[in-house]
Amino acid sequence: MNNQLFHFKQPLNEPIYSYAPGTPERAALQAELEKQYNQVIEIPLIIGGKEVKTGKMGKVVMPTEHQHVLANYHQVTEKEVKMAIDAAMAAKKQWEEMPWVERASIMMKAAELMSKKYRYVISAATMLGQGKSPFQAEIDTPCECIDFLRFNAYFASQIYAQQPVSDNTTINRLEYRPLEGFVYAITPFNFTAIAANLNIAPALMGNVTIWKPATTAILSNYYLMLIFKEAGIPDGVINFLPGSGATISNVVFNSPDFAGVHFTGSTEVFNAFWSTIGAKINDYKTYPKIVGETGGKDFIFAHHSSDSRELAVALLRGAFEYQGQKCSAASRSYIPKSLWEETINHIKEMMQTVKMGDVRDFSNFINAVIDEKAFDSITGYIARAKASPNAEIVLGGGYDKSVGYFIEPTIILAKTPDYESMVDEIFGPVLTVYIYDDNKYEETLTLCDQTSAYALTGSIFARDRYALNFAMDKLRYSAGNFYLNDKCTGAVVGNQPFGGARASGTNDKAGSELNLYRWISPRTIKETLVPPVNYGYPFLG
Repeated sequence: MNNQLFHFKQPLNEPIYSYAPGTPERAALQAELEKQYNQVIEIPLIIGGKEVKTGKMGKVVMPTEHQHVLANYHQVTEKEVKMAIDAAMAAKKQWEEMPWVERASIMMKAAELMSKKYRYVISAATMLGQGKSPFQAEIDTPCECIDFLRFNAYFASQIYAQQPVSDNTTINRLEYRPLEGFVYAITPFNFTAIAANLNIAPALMGNVTIWKPATTAILSNYYLMLIFKEAGIPDGVINFLPGSGATISNVVFNSPDFAGVHFTGSTEVFNAFWSTIGAKINDYKTYPKIVGETGGKDFIFAHHSSDSRELAVALLRGAFEYQGQKCSAASRSYIPKSLWEETINHIKEMMQTVKMGDVRDFSNFINAVIDEKAFDSITGYIARAKASPNAEIVLGGGYDKSVGYFIEPTIILAKTPDYESMVDEIFGPVLTVYIYDDNKYEETLTLCDQTSAYALTGSIFARDRYALNFAMDKLRYSAGNFYLNDKCTGAVVGNQPFGGARASGTNDKAGSELNLYRWISPRTIKETLVPPVNYGYPFLG
C-alpha cells in the first residue's frame, strides 16, 4: 500500500567542471567531440515512444564549419503531428494518475544520467551543433538542465504539500490536476536546458507534450529525448517532432485537446501564436495556458561611481559570450562620459587576447553564430552602422561566412539614443553604447526605461548606494531579472528565477515553482462530515 508522504529536499546546484588543461573532464570531452565530429547519425521522429521515419530529410551542420554534416534528420508532416497528438492523449490518463513522486523520480534519474553517463555526450552535441564553447555548453547542459530536473522535483514537493484549512465540520483538500489536454513545447536553439525544461516542467505536473525542437538544435535535443526515454518517461508522454514549426502549429492549434503552449523564441512568433489561439478559443475544451519567454534588448547601465575595469569585464562577457545569442545578453549600454575612455580601453586591451574559431579548439572564447539567416541579419546592422552618420564602429566590425558564420565582437557607438541598434533585438555579438553626461543620470535612466519594448534583463553598475537604489526604483519594470554590479546574464536555477515582461514574455519564472503552477488546474474538494437537516438559519427566529 502506498501511504507514505515524501518530500524532495532542496538540492545543490550541479557543480561546474572547469575543463582546464590537464583535467580528466577536458580529455573526456575532447574524445567525445572527435567521436561526434567523425560520425553522421540519423535522427527519427519519436512518437508514442517509437521511431518514425518520414523520408523527408534535413541536415544538421556545424555553425563553425557549415559544410560539415553531423546528422540527417527526418522531418514531420501533418500526418505525424496527428499521430503524436493521438499518442499523447492515449498516454495522458495513466501518466497523470501516476503518483507525483514516481514522476519526479524519473526526472531525478534523468538528471543523474546526464550528470554521469551522458555528460560529455550532451555537452559535445551542444558544442558542435549549436556553436558553444566548453564552458558555455557546460553551464547550459549538463548543469542547468540537471538543475531544472532536480529543483523542479523540490518545487513540486512544496506545491503538492500546500493544502487549505479544515475545521471539525469539514475536510478541505486541493487536488493538483494537470491541464485537460496536451501542452505544445516550442524550444529554442540557444539553450539545450531550456529545451529540456519546456517539456519536463509540464510533464512533471502530469501533462503530456508535443515537442517542436529548434531546427538548429536537433542533435542535442535528440540526445535529450533518448536520455528521457532511458530514465523511464513512458511512451507518448513526450513526443519529439523535428521539422517545420508552421506544419506542427497548424495541426496543434486546430486540435480541441490543445491545453497550453510552453514557448521560448521571438516576440513576433509568440504574438502570432496568441492571436491564433484567441481566434480559435471557442474550439478548445479549456482556456489554454500561454507561457512564453521571448525577446530582449538587455542593458548595462553605469553610474559615474562605477569601477571601469569591472564594467568592462561585464560588458565583454555579457555581450560576447556565446556570440551574444542569449536572451539575456547585453545588447545596449549607457555609460557616463567620465568613464567611457577608461572602459573602452580596458575592453580593447582584453580583446587583444580573445580568439575566435572552432569549438573544438578550447582556446577560442568566441565561436560562430548559429546559421546563415542569423549571420545576414546581424551583419546588416554592422554594415548600416558603418554607413550611418549617427553611429560609429569602435571595436570589431568584421565578419566572414566562407567556412563558418563568424562575426567579430562589435561595439557600435550610437550618437543618438534611438539609433536602431539601441532599440532592435539583434541576437548577436553586437553591443551598442550611448554616452551620457554625468549630470544626466536620472534623465538617462528614463531613456533606458522607455527606449525598448522589452523587459528581460538589465544591470546597474555603481559604487554609490544611493545611485544604485535610485536606479532599482526607476527601472523597476524595465527588467524581470535585475543585476547589481554584475553582467546581465547567468541566471541560475533556484537562485535567480528567469523571465521578463512587456515584450519579453509572460514572466512565469523558469527555475522556480512559479512556472510549475502554470501546468496545473487545481480542484478544491470539500467534504462535509455531518450535513445539515434543516434549511433555516438563526436570523430567521
